[in-house]
Amino acid sequence: MTRLTLTLAASLLASTAYAETTITLYTSQAPEQAQQTVDAFEAVHPDIKVEWTRNGTSALMNVLRAEIEAGQVQPDVLLVADVINLGELKAGGHLMAYPEAPVGAYDAATYDPDMTFFGTKALTTGIAYNTDIAEPVSKWMDLIKEENRGQIGVPSPLYSGAALNHLHAMIASDIGWQFYEGLNDLDIVPEGGNGPATKAVASGMAKYAIIVDSNALNAKASGSPVDYIVPEDGVSFITEPAAIMSTTEHADEARLFIDFLLSEDGQKLAASQGYLPILPGVAGPEGYPALEDMTLLGYDADEAVKTNDAVTAKFADIFGL
Repeated sequence: MTRLTLTLAASLLASTAYAETTITLYTSQAPEQAQQTVDAFEAVHPDIKVEWTRNGTSALMNVLRAEIEAGQVQPDVLLVADVINLGELKAGGHLMAYPEAPVGAYDAATYDPDMTFFGTKALTTGIAYNTDIAEPVSKWMDLIKEENRGQIGVPSPLYSGAALNHLHAMIASDIGWQFYEGLNDLDIVPEGGNGPATKAVASGMAKYAIIVDSNALNAKASGSPVDYIVPEDGVSFITEPAAIMSTTEHADEARLFIDFLLSEDGQKLAASQGYLPILPGVAGPEGYPALEDMTLLGYDADEAVKTNDAVTAKFADIFGL
């Protein structure tokens, strides 16, 4: 074998060893957190590149449904807010089961029993308030007062997966539709996701906001006059599940992404981003309320999948959206 042949062979082996596989992630994480997640995964797996697209969960699902209809599904992996949308995808056969996912230490309530999607953290939705202009309240209906007319930031379940989850949890509880009807009577117009509602309450444009704990407590930690209330009558919660699309051509790499999110390092990353980790033994962020100290508002996820169109239609009708 000539020196040139040996050199070419060595070059080919080197390029193969460092060849990158690219997977595509659709996520509802905030952009800076999505980048942190991708960077941390790529640091562990430098031979896998992750391209990501970020939007509200409901908006992402609209894009994904159109891709499915056209037979041009782009993402390999999903990391979104709620189980309702993933339940719909599962029912349609669009998610790949991963029976070997490393969930041995996890509470079975945090992942799909058919192993198609897996919770990665816990986020509660409660009440944030601007401490300069508003007083804390104890229950959800305490917000429905004339003095709060136009002064409550509310994400829309037509855009945000966390807000959609919250809607289903609220109407499944004793609080019910009367809360949303009360918001409408106060000229509250739900729109966008948790980000705009957080900015509104932090800036004083709103007295209150119905947002996830991490947004409120991160704003507080950054110096904004914001604090977070866990209402006595309960909070909804999501686990920001991850899933692999059944159409992926990079199943091994997609499984590694799930593995990372469920690993101790992945859970510590979630805690550093201001979320409650769900892997036992990983400490949550300082100052966060403990899950065991809250009343958690749950609902039947399978039933929610069946009724979701009717529920969102009623929501839109209440607010004239």
